[in-house]
Amino acid sequence: MNVLFLGPVAVIAADPQQSHKLFIDALGLPLEGEGDGYYSSGSIPGSKHFGVWPLSQAAEACFGTPEWPADRVVPQASIEFEVEDARGRRMEGSPSACRHRDRVTEDPTLDH
Repeated sequence: MNVLFLGPVAVIAADPQQSHKLFIDALGLPLEGEGDGYYSSGSIPGSKHFGVWPLSQAAEACFGTPEWPADRVVPQASIEFEVEDARGRRMEGSPSACRHRDRVTEDPTLDH
């Protein structure tokens, strides 16, 4: 698999209000809300995309419920990799708390 670049990076926040105070109020990062508790920016130098993702949304994305399962380690961050071709690839033995989803998207800005 050919990794092209590191994609979105997001802190997973168990307490979104406290994370807002840290990342926006204290550090002054130019994060903008999407109305659902997720704050992000594509204009932080050195980062293509940085976000603050509420734990409840991560749980919903992974398990279909807003509560993180008690028998799973609570994640601290989410990192995506942009790859040349992920079709047919599996993440065997992944320690990830979320199950891998075969989500392949085409980015028209990349040279294919």
